[in-house]
Amino acid sequence: MKFLDSIDKIEKGIYAALIIMLIIVLLAAVVDLVIGLYNVLVKVTPIQAEAHEMITLLGGFLLVLIGVELLETIKAYFHENTIHVEIVVLLAIIAVSRKVIIMDPTSMSGFEFGFELMSIGVIIVGLGAGYYLIKKAGITIGPGGMRKPEE
Repeated sequence: MKFLDSIDKIEKGIYAALIIMLIIVLLAAVVDLVIGLYNVLVKVTPIQAEAHEMITLLGGFLLVLIGVELLETIKAYFHENTIHVEIVVLLAIIAVSRKVIIMDPTSMSGFEFGFELMSIGVIIVGLGAGYYLIKKAGITIGPGGMRKPEE
C-alpha cells in the first residue's frame, strides 16, 4: 500500500504543477487579450477594425474560456479524485467552436473548406449528443470507476 500511496502523492504533485503552469499560461493569455482589446478599442476604433482583428479577439476570449474550463477540470480532479466528464466534453465543444470561428477560408480551396466544415459538423453533432447523454445520465468517473451521483 505504501507504493500506491507514493503514486498518489506523485500524481497529486503532477496535478499541482499542471495547475500552476496553466495559471501562468492563462495570465499570459489574458494579458495578450487585454493588449489586443486595447489596440482595437483605443488605437483603432471598433468601426475601423477589420473583421480578422475582431475574429482574433473572439478567438482569444474563447482560448481563455477553454483554459479556465481546463483549470476547473484539473481542480475538480485534484480535490475530488473524480473526472467531470461533462466538463471535458464541454471543453471539446468550445475548442471545436473556436476552430470554426477562427477558420480562414481564403487559405484553402473550396473543396477543402467544405470538407473541413462537414467534418467539424460531424464532430460537433457527436460531441453534442455525447454531452446530452452524459448530462441526462449524470455520469462521473472516479477512483471506483464510472458512477452516477446518489440522489
